[in-house]
Amino acid sequence: MSYIEIIVHAVFWLLGFLIIWRIPVCMKSPEDPDISSVVENISVIIPARNEQENLPRLLNSLSGQTKKPLEIIVVDDDSTDSTAEIAKDHGARIIRLKDLPPGWVGKTWACHNGASKAKGKYYLFLDADTYLEDDGIEKIASCAKSRKGVVSIQPYHKIKKLYENLSLFFNIILIAGMGAFTVLGKAVRPIGAFGPCMLCSARDYDRIGGHESIKGKVMEDIAIGKEFLKKGINLHCMGGKEVIDFRMYPGGFMDVVVGWSKGFSTGARSTSIIVLIMVIAWIVGAIFPINLLATGLGSMDIALLILSAVFYTAFVIQIYCMSWRIGRFNFFASMLYFIPLAFFIIIFLYSFILTFIRRKVSWKDRHIKT
Repeated sequence: MSYIEIIVHAVFWLLGFLIIWRIPVCMKSPEDPDISSVVENISVIIPARNEQENLPRLLNSLSGQTKKPLEIIVVDDDSTDSTAEIAKDHGARIIRLKDLPPGWVGKTWACHNGASKAKGKYYLFLDADTYLEDDGIEKIASCAKSRKGVVSIQPYHKIKKLYENLSLFFNIILIAGMGAFTVLGKAVRPIGAFGPCMLCSARDYDRIGGHESIKGKVMEDIAIGKEFLKKGINLHCMGGKEVIDFRMYPGGFMDVVVGWSKGFSTGARSTSIIVLIMVIAWIVGAIFPINLLATGLGSMDIALLILSAVFYTAFVIQIYCMSWRIGRFNFFASMLYFIPLAFFIIIFLYSFILTFIRRKVSWKDRHIKT
């Protein structure tokens, strides 16, 4: 083991801090304490397909907001469960959809229909598996008003079951790959928006042609973010800690597999080449101490075993520091990070096969051509 190789992998470890340098969150602006004029003109649009398990939590969080939006629209995308009834019981406006027109993806069609019926000057698109802190809408509205433009937020990931920790590296690399949180700052534009939570003005939405402009895109969040940027509209990507939370894929292990394989490799293709290289180098660095351990055990080389322990500990600390900024992951997910890392690599390769070879993915009982 040469000193140069050790230094190179130490640099790879350092890249982890550079690709996730700072994750800003939405806060109320002390310069503008009253943002009622924005909140009271927000139409909340929730695309929902078979979301009877998630929807009550989101709707309850909306009803508990310190400031209430103008309206809440639930777009029932041909659900076969009690989605529509739950929305009705919570006083939401319901738009029922049946057949999916050719060329559209389910979520883009639902969002398009919700926006076409919305009355507000601002549209807040929320996934059904999200839920807001009590002053979440206030914080998002204040952020949009002070920063001007589109505010896109990746919710804080709450974990309840052990298998959900397998999403650790997907969350880290999703945040890093967006390009909005690196040490390079605004020198690198974000590759798109976050899909679970996005606030934009009705005017800006119409300027890009709404979701109709990206109707066939599987990764509609990245696609619509690109459309805003093309029109010169500011796009601000934020973290969701203490603003908005979600619990991803609570339906079991296969839910995680299908969810992340839906199009994650497509996002990698959109990532800035500089950021992509940094992310790949960091992943290679994370594999390094595991290779060192295997080599050290094979040769019973004490120096290699000690070096492996040093590098592994460094990555455990770094990954844990990353994890608490983006979600409430179990510490053991960081301590045994080789497990979620291996899962990430396997599912990423599976996603690549589905997206670029089979050219078909499945989600919510629908088969989608990529």
